Amino acid sequence: MWLACSTEPGFSDVPEISFVSVSKDTLIQNSLNTDSLFLTIAFRDGDGDLGTGQEGVFQNIVLTDTRTGVIFDRFKIPNIPVSGLQSGIEGQIIMKVFTTCCIFPDGTPPCLNPSEFPSNDLVFSIQMTDDNGNQSNVINTDSILLICD
Repeated sequence: MWLACSTEPGFSDVPEISFVSVSKDTLIQNSLNTDSLFLTIAFRDGDGDLGTGQEGVFQNIVLTDTRTGVIFDRFKIPNIPVSGLQSGIEGQIIMKVFTTCCIFPDGTPPCLNPSEFPSNDLVFSIQMTDDNGNQSNVINTDSILLICD
């Protein structure tokens, strides 16, 4: 889901993003899509080249699990109508993010539930790339409590 509006240019042609919210602060671990939350970010781009439908641009929002540094998920910005040639855009994007497994410092395999490690702190870093390849700043979500039971 996305919300956007055209604005007068006046901000950078490199996309800028900021963290808005997560719909809940706790997830139950699982290797299947049994639990989820909604993650909201705000964006702005001075030349409006986000979600233009340009061929070859498939996944321009990347979520990385900060516990591992590994890409967790990727999202495609839906097509956003451009109202003018030099139109900047800004708005919010809401993404559904599914749960993941706990990671244990003693090497216990992920998705188990050892009693000595009842939870993990899960934080995602997020970066957006516009249709011309300009990369936004990197932001982090608030900490999400991942219950290992």
